[in-house]
Amino acid sequence: MLNLLRDRHAEVEARLSAACARAGRSRGDVTLVAVTKTVSVDVAALLPELGLLHLGENRPQELWRKAAALPASIHWHLIGHLQRNKIERTLPVARMIHSVDSERLLQALEQEAAKQQRHVDVLFEVNAGGEASKHGFAPAEVAGLTAAVRALRNVRVHGLMTMAPLQPPEECRPVFAALWRLRDELRRELGPPHDLPHLSMGMSNDFEVAVEEGATMVRLGSVLFEGLTP
Repeated sequence: MLNLLRDRHAEVEARLSAACARAGRSRGDVTLVAVTKTVSVDVAALLPELGLLHLGENRPQELWRKAAALPASIHWHLIGHLQRNKIERTLPVARMIHSVDSERLLQALEQEAAKQQRHVDVLFEVNAGGEASKHGFAPAEVAGLTAAVRALRNVRVHGLMTMAPLQPPEECRPVFAALWRLRDELRRELGPPHDLPHLSMGMSNDFEVAVEEGATMVRLGSVLFEGLTP
């Protein structure tokens, strides 16, 4: 199992490095978040041996379970929908929440972070592809968030996240380009600590194009884990 994961990781690293080179970027500019939602704790526990310390989960309950079993050195990312009643248990565990998809959730995170006397790093989820089946702010709504962001004291907005429609990778390029333009517009309106360095975009199907369009985080699951026993 470890050897198979090592081979797949090496192949992904080669593809990431090539995409960065095409874009004139350093490989260090992009964080690989290994999405462990389809594999067991035992499989996820092998990843630090490969140098994979950024792990992502879709469901808060699964994030809690795996985080309790794996080393504290792992940086956990919540990449799926977060319900407000799960915020209290999620904040101490998640290094970053990629999926803030409403102002109501943003305010609930601010309140709970203040209560816990901690800071929390988040990304705004943007439905850049306009798909009715997906969560996220419509692109036109993002500019209207500046007043709410300026009022935050415990939540730090570090960028934007999106999921492109499932289609040939090259057809995803306009979605990714739209996200970095939107991020740059929002960045001009805000200042520290909301410096928006991150664009979380690109999955197993389309991560190379996402890197070429400025992704700083790619969320990869099936390209690493497909076919492995959970």
